[in-house]
Amino acid sequence: MEWLEVTIKTVSPAIDLLADWLTATGYDSFIIDDSCDFQSFLEDNTQYWDYVDQELADKMTNVSQIRLYIEKDDQAAARIEALHSSMDRFRSCNPGRELGSLEVTLESLQAEDWENGYKKYYQPIPIGKRLVIVPEWLTAEGYEDRIPVVLDPGMIFGTGAHASTQMCLRALEKQIHGGEAVVDLGSGSGILSIAALLLGANTAVGVDIDPKAEDIARENAALNGLSAPAFQAITGNVIADRNMMDRLCAGGYDVVLANIVADVIIPLSAVVPSLMKQDGVFICSGILDVRLDEVKAALSQAGLRVVETEMQEDWCRLTAVLK
Repeated sequence: MEWLEVTIKTVSPAIDLLADWLTATGYDSFIIDDSCDFQSFLEDNTQYWDYVDQELADKMTNVSQIRLYIEKDDQAAARIEALHSSMDRFRSCNPGRELGSLEVTLESLQAEDWENGYKKYYQPIPIGKRLVIVPEWLTAEGYEDRIPVVLDPGMIFGTGAHASTQMCLRALEKQIHGGEAVVDLGSGSGILSIAALLLGANTAVGVDIDPKAEDIARENAALNGLSAPAFQAITGNVIADRNMMDRLCAGGYDVVLANIVADVIIPLSAVVPSLMKQDGVFICSGILDVRLDEVKAALSQAGLRVVETEMQEDWCRLTAVLK
């Protein structure tokens, strides 16, 4: 089956009006691309700016459009003609309003399994000397000499493909010798906690502010044969939740992980020393090279000394110990 992607160009103030018009004329599903909404999202989520794809940001500049999909069959031409007529009526029913060009463009699309189509972009990823990240629908064929970390990547950060995650995994290989207690702050998919246990750690706790991450991390742990008490996933904010901090601090950790972004690592650094054993290490990543000095300064102020720095692409990973 083939489909036509139909794009209607408009302007931001008219987006909602046009969406209502399309709904009233029988289109019950469409996609809205609006640069104003995109910019509002960025302004409300400044802590994630480091992870915004610049190509996507450029593509969203001054874009206001609605996309809908029409099956490419014998009736497609008539539907497109009706849509053109509908845009003429829409303009005539809104005199004096800025509606944009209302230009209608078409692009042919081959049908695919929309739900599972993303899977073709994932392949096993060898990392460091001992690990290989394996999507759960594949096998580790060809990597039998490595430890497989099986994941269903889903929508949570931490698939192993990003440079920041790869650097953390390589650092874990150096720090895990057997029997360690590990805590991962901002654990996402659970990849780092799971890898730590597979490398030989005794316990690993994944903490994330997003409750969805807790369920996904547990599911990924189960794919690797891991469960409580060795593996735990919890939801919370270690900076704001004092009770959680008290529970986490009991006993201390040999390895504290934070694969997040600079704007989170900087305030987080103040609480990290209380989580660490005296000879423990703090591994933090997700730091753009332009933010490296800021993070180093925050770590130093918190009583931590950087002992190793790794860079991959534009990203940095630091390993620090107590001064």
